[in-house]
Amino acid sequence: MTKERKAAILIGVLYIVGTVAGVASALIAPPFAAGPDLLGRVAAHRTETIVGGLLVLTMGFSLSALPAVFYPIGRRFSEALSMGYVIFRGAIEGMMYFLGVTIWLVLVAMSANPSAEAPSIADVLARALGVLWDQLGVLPFIIGALMFYSLLFRTRLVPRWLSVWGLVGALPYAGAAFAAMAGLNLGWLMAPLAVQEMVLAVWLIAKGFNPEALAQGAPRVEPSSADSGPAAPRLGGALT
Repeated sequence: MTKERKAAILIGVLYIVGTVAGVASALIAPPFAAGPDLLGRVAAHRTETIVGGLLVLTMGFSLSALPAVFYPIGRRFSEALSMGYVIFRGAIEGMMYFLGVTIWLVLVAMSANPSAEAPSIADVLARALGVLWDQLGVLPFIIGALMFYSLLFRTRLVPRWLSVWGLVGALPYAGAAFAAMAGLNLGWLMAPLAVQEMVLAVWLIAKGFNPEALAQGAPRVEPSSADSGPAAPRLGGALT
């Protein structure tokens, strides 16, 4: 099994692990909506909240590792797009997951021994968490996704219908984020890209990257002097 095939399988597995962890977190943990008795709601579901935070952290690590695994392959075709994918979907998005989970666990700690000022501080933290994940966090995701699928489209590493699906699906996903900024809940607009990622994951596990496309991006090896055939005869000695 080639290193590119192993990378494709790992990327597919990371997609699935990250998505499953994210969905499980949404089902287990209570929502952190700012409002009356937020800390009381957190305290009443302390275990579910901690497990949900750990699941979000698992999702963050899994999805942030994707660009690092893909980078050695992608850089053969475009250093700029591959590095941009690492920066936006790896570094920036990963940092936002980490900051969000930190806020999440701070709320858990505050709920155990709330002070007089705790409810107002908790509301501020809950609002900050919503802005971080529901609004700002989508921007590096979308930018990174557009870079990733543009590179896949150009190189044909996967079928182009999959790349086009990713590019088109990123637009309503971004629309849902901007709608959230306006106070509208249009989360269903994220579904096309979410489904595409799962299809891409299964494809990479089952099929891997296109071998012909990989061959076009393979580094060229210059022939050594030993492989260049017999040396041409030196004529200088014969003429003197």
